[in-house]
Amino acid sequence: MSNTVAPAVQPGLIRGIRRWDFVALIINITIGAGILGLPSKIYNLVGAYSLVAYGVSAAVVTLIILCFAEVSSRFSGTGGPYLYAREAFGPLVGFEVGWLLWVSRLASFASICNLLVSYAAYFWPAVEHGWPRALVITGLIGTLTAINLIGVHTASLVNNLFTVSKLLVLLLFTGVGLFFVDFDAYSFATPPTYANFSMAAMLLIFTFSGFDVAAIPSGEVKDPQRTIPFGLFTAIATVALLFWLVQAVCIGTLPGLAASERPLADASQRFLGPAGGAFIAVAALLTALGTLNALMLTGPRLLFALAEQKQVPAWLGATHPRFRTPHVALLISAVLKLVLAITGTFIYALTLSTIIRLFYFGLTCAALPVLRRRQPQVPAPFHLRGGWVVAGLSVLLCGWLLSNSKGDEARDVLIAAAVGLVLYFFSRRGSRAASSNKP
Repeated sequence: MSNTVAPAVQPGLIRGIRRWDFVALIINITIGAGILGLPSKIYNLVGAYSLVAYGVSAAVVTLIILCFAEVSSRFSGTGGPYLYAREAFGPLVGFEVGWLLWVSRLASFASICNLLVSYAAYFWPAVEHGWPRALVITGLIGTLTAINLIGVHTASLVNNLFTVSKLLVLLLFTGVGLFFVDFDAYSFATPPTYANFSMAAMLLIFTFSGFDVAAIPSGEVKDPQRTIPFGLFTAIATVALLFWLVQAVCIGTLPGLAASERPLADASQRFLGPAGGAFIAVAALLTALGTLNALMLTGPRLLFALAEQKQVPAWLGATHPRFRTPHVALLISAVLKLVLAITGTFIYALTLSTIIRLFYFGLTCAALPVLRRRQPQVPAPFHLRGGWVVAGLSVLLCGWLLSNSKGDEARDVLIAAAVGLVLYFFSRRGSRAASSNKP
């Protein structure tokens, strides 16, 4: 049965998301912890051309989120890219998207966990290496796991406070930092190599990600034909400008940017003094902690959802008899997050997550013409003009960025996909056996 739903047969949905609510939603989700660590990594790859790389990545993301807007507006169920791929390309492709989406959440958690440790080193330098690093990561993951195991009720107010704090910190950093930039630091004399620029653009997709979640409630947006494109363009323009300014301030105020593990704190210390650096470091820790808790809460639910759909073994969907939380999925996720965080680095885990994101971004864009052709009599509530061209270009751009993936990370993504494939066929075989044994 199709999940495609026309506006006329959606009596249960209320279009209560107004224009600026939608803009705020996308900004809220997009400004994550990645911007706290990427400025130095991108500068190390392409120097001052990192300012150009931000613009290129923002343009690519804009095309992709427009495809997401149309595809997501056809669905009223939950699941996001997993649901879209399952409907457009069948249960096997849908499963791989859902499975890799879960793996990407593990990698995102590991990358941000390493970033948090880097900013914690501002106050305790020893925590960046050896047993102090492993101890802090283990304690952090153990604490977040325990909180989510016994049941956590996250209020939207708390999330909004984290979002406002992120915005205020970035606005303070850029607003003050622009008065201290050294314009001689912006050197474009030596263009970067094609490989380095492509890698920089790919990594920046991580920073701009989040729209895949924001696009899901399109069916509840007031006047979606106007609100969605306005919201998408306004939000991505706002975030892109803010991120670009952060990069510009880091380049212009921090001579050792390429080697910095906590670029915003180090740059702030130079133009605001030790108190400014400490303030940014604390704000970064709180921002990263909020993101980690959200990932710990939501990530295991993807594995739980796959178990509910009988696409992985049923025991992975078990719930705790007392706390009513998906404790098996939570504990397995926590162990894997711990392994990834301790054995990997910020860039390794971030690249792993970005490769997976580009994979399901491309599939969602490809789903746009497939769903249009399959059900021409049921138009999407939000119709993207030139959708076939935009979708085709978006798929090509995702392919271009994926072609620049590093061998180790691409290999590990393929291994994760293969493991998922084994689980998928094992679960199907178990389900068939259980069905045949029924009287």
